Amino acid sequence: QVQLVESGGGLVQPGGSLRLSCIASGNISSIFVMGWYRQVPGKQRELVARSSRDGDINYEDSVKGRFTISRDNDKNTVYLQMHSLKPEDTAVYYCNAGGVWTCSDYVCDQSPNDYWGQGTQVTVSS
Repeated sequence: QVQLVESGGGLVQPGGSLRLSCIASGNISSIFVMGWYRQVPGKQRELVARSSRDGDINYEDSVKGRFTISRDNDKNTVYLQMHSLKPEDTAVYYCNAGGVWTCSDYVCDQSPNDYWGQGTQVTVSS
């Protein structure tokens, strides 16, 4: 079973920085897309940034120039470095993995499902 575990959230003042980490575990061979989404109460979950294994990276417009996504494919880990944080960045941040290949007993298969972490709270407030 594939699991994603996030860490690194917390309380930070406006203008501050945080670094989120997400590690995926569970007989994983490769992951095509890893990304970060965020959600505030009463609103839909929105994409923040995502990175594909072939090097394609996308950012939500409001975070461009402030956030940087990176990944370590050998460790099945994705990071989100956040700078110049604003109160409107306050949300629960979720890690996502798609196009996940897992192997068991020399048989590998790609899951049709995306996987999600449990979420980590980021609060930007003075």
